[in-house]
Amino acid sequence: MKKPAPSFESNDLREFGEVLRGRRTINLFLQTPVPEKLIRDAIEVATWAPNHHVTEPWAFYVLGKQTKTICLDLIRDIVTAKKDAQAADFKAKSWSEKPGWLVVSCRRSKEPTLQQEDLAACSAAVQNLMLYLWKAGVGSKWTTGDITRDSRFLDIVGIDADHELVVGLICYGYPKVTPDQVRKPATDVLTELP
Repeated sequence: MKKPAPSFESNDLREFGEVLRGRRTINLFLQTPVPEKLIRDAIEVATWAPNHHVTEPWAFYVLGKQTKTICLDLIRDIVTAKKDAQAADFKAKSWSEKPGWLVVSCRRSKEPTLQQEDLAACSAAVQNLMLYLWKAGVGSKWTTGDITRDSRFLDIVGIDADHELVVGLICYGYPKVTPDQVRKPATDVLTELP
């Protein structure tokens, strides 16, 4: 006897969809510390992202207080060079209020297709991490801003640019404000081919 197809009409699936639709980029955080075990658990879940040939190309760097302070000085330098000291102080103060910082990197490859696949896998890992944290009530902000491309930042974190590239700096913490957001309906982005 043929087994019936599983139903996609379930509370678990609807709840999972709400987690996916509910996740937001958070810019303002409470100063409540996030448990280290939760971050380690989120990193472990992140590593279950799909990756072609199971290359596992990612690395994760949790930045402590001392490293964050050095990075805040670098943020001031970067913004001062692009704008001015006032803008730099504002940006550094804003960043100092982001409780947790995590850098995700991707192993470099000389083979362009493998590099593209590995970078996509690392991006999926970041999404896994952020969704896991969101389900636990922790918000995040994934940035690929100027600091992530600065060689001084790589030196601070201990990333060898010949062997790794930064996928992003993930700031995390308990949200102070969760913004609203909308998306286009699926019908606006879907093309069905015969």
